[in-house]
Formats: sequence, C-alpha cells, structure tokens
Amino acid sequence: MQTSFSHHRKEWGVILGFSIVLFILWFLPTGFEKQIYLNAEGVKAKIIEVNNGGLYLTGMIRQGEQRCLIEILDGTYQGKVVEGINLLTGKLEVDKIFEVDDVVWTLLEMNEEHEIIFANLIDYYRLDKQLMLIGLFVILMVICSGYTGIRTLLSFTFSLLSIYKILTPTLLKGFSPLVIALIIGNILSLVTLLLVAGPGKRAWTAMLSYFICSFLTCFLAVRFSELFKMNGAVMEFSEALLYVGYENLNLTSIFQAGIYLACSGAILDLAIDISAGLDEVKKVSPFLTRMNLIKSGFSIGKSVVGTQLTTLLLAYMGSYLTILMVYMAQGTPMMSVLNSQKISAEILHTFVGCIGLVLVSPLTSIICGFIYCPSKNTKPIKKAQ
Repeated sequence: MQTSFSHHRKEWGVILGFSIVLFILWFLPTGFEKQIYLNAEGVKAKIIEVNNGGLYLTGMIRQGEQRCLIEILDGTYQGKVVEGINLLTGKLEVDKIFEVDDVVWTLLEMNEEHEIIFANLIDYYRLDKQLMLIGLFVILMVICSGYTGIRTLLSFTFSLLSIYKILTPTLLKGFSPLVIALIIGNILSLVTLLLVAGPGKRAWTAMLSYFICSFLTCFLAVRFSELFKMNGAVMEFSEALLYVGYENLNLTSIFQAGIYLACSGAILDLAIDISAGLDEVKKVSPFLTRMNLIKSGFSIGKSVVGTQLTTLLLAYMGSYLTILMVYMAQGTPMMSVLNSQKISAEILHTFVGCIGLVLVSPLTSIICGFIYCPSKNTKPIKKAQ
C-alpha cells in the first residue's frame, strides 16, 4: 500500500514539474509577435444573409466576390451586424462559398474613430471542432494508458511547443537549420523517452542509438540532396518566405533539416521498441549471453522494420497522392515522373528515413547487448539433479 502511494506521488510529481515547464514554454516570446494589421481585430461571426450576385463562373472556377450580412459573435463589436466580403481568387484550395448559418473567422478593419470600415471573411471557424477532436484524443489517451498516457500527452505538447516556440523562430532568425534541427530533435527525443519509458537502461540505450542515427540521417539528407540537385523551394510556401523579407534564408538547408525531422520520430519509435523488447527478454532470461541477446534484437528488428518501412512510405506518399494522379491522368511517362522535382523530393524523404530505420535496428541491438550484458560470458543456470 505504501509502495503504491509512493509510486502515485512520484508520478504526480513528474507530471506537475513538467506541466510547469510547458507553462513557461507557452508564454515564451518568439520575437515575432508583431501585429501585421493596424487597427484590426479578428472575430467569430455568423452568416445571416448571402448575396452571390458578384460571383461569376469561368470554366470550372468561381471568381468575384460574395457579400454577406454577418453578426459578430465575440470581441469589441459583439452583437453588431455588418456587411462582410468574401473575395474569391480562382483557386479551389483556398476559395470557399459561405451559406446562411455558417460560422466564419472574420478580420475587421477600423478607422481612427474605431468604426468598422471593412469586414474580410477569412475562412470557416474551426477552432471549436479542433478542440472537440483534441479533447476526444486526450480523454481516450488517459483512459487507455493512465499515468503513461498523461506523460505521453505532456511529451506530445512539449514537442509541439518546441517546434512553434523554438525551432521556427530560430530558423527565421537565420540560425543554421541543420544544427538547430539536430539540437531540437535530440532534446525532444530525450524528453519523450524519459517521460514515456522512464529513466533507465531502455531509455538510455534507445537514446544513444537514436543519437548516432540522427547524425547519419542528417549526413544522408545533405549528401543526397546535393546529388539530386534539389532546391529547397520544392517545399510548400517556402518561396513565399523570400518575398516577405527573409530572402537570406537557406531554403535548401531548411529542406535538409526537414528530412531529418520527418523521419526522426519513426527512428526513435523503432529504437525504443527494440530496447524495451530486449530489456524484457533479459529480465525473463537473466543468464542469456550477450551474443544471444543481440541475435534476439536482430530477430525483433526484422519483424518490426518491415511494418515501420511501410508506415513511413504510406505517411509520405499519402500527401503526394494527387500529384501522382495528375501525372497518370496526363499520361506522363514513368521516367519523367521519377525525374520530376516533387517526386524526387519525396523519394529523398522516404528512402533517407528508410535507411535510418534499417540502421537503427541492428545498432540498438548491439548497444543493448553491451549495456544489458556488461560481461561477455554469463554463467548458465545449473540444472537440478
């Protein structure tokens, strides 16, 4: 009973301590909090009337402007009814047609007398649905995993905040993308392992293996992006950075750092899987020799690597499905498809990650063999007479 109480107390101590870290990180300034629009306010609004008279059809694309009467639901002007404008650009990926009772995110622009002079209908208001989805995830995580689920959520939140509050601002400030990505990636991995697996041999062996593989994947990302003659502008919205005052950014280096970060999670996952598996094997068979333990790690790795490689392939290729469909619909030859910059970038992403997964499996097994079995030979269990 006393042991159980002490365990729960320790768990809550870890959760409370790390929650304080997340609280500090949440309020950490990025240095980019400047207001883009002066005399403007973002609000939630409800569509109460629509006027589609300003829209016209060009082929399959609608263009023009949609005028809507909206009721402001929050902010300084809550309850006020004004006319809002939905400007269509002719791009299906960003254009939308609002209907009555839709809730939209609106940018209000005011004059010096604080009167609304323009209401720009930006997009559908999705924050409440996002919170609902996240809340469902949190509840299921806690119910299914208990204290481990709470620690996993803390690790997950720490990763998100670190990317938004530390990684992104430092890249915008011109720091070396690869160095920053390596530092952030290894810190996130260490925190994840300590929170989820707990401090111990299984966490440290996985971390050591991941640390070595992180440098290998970074080297492969740099070397093969040079061999592929890959331009960092292949990333979505990357070129836009050059036109908003960040023309000194090295997009190619950011692209290389992104390759490492994209596959780091899968590498870490496989490392802890093998480390934890061999830890359990050693507990069940304490007199297992080092070589046999390493062989067991190789055997586990052969089974897990196959599924992990498929997972990585599907995760990457899923986002490029429409590009493949366009090429196929146009009858583009396979050689042209493979040599295109978009597909080459995806091949680079996929196979650098796959090589990292293939390497981390035997590496973790060997490291576990030396750490879990410090002496080369172990005395066998004596059989009963």
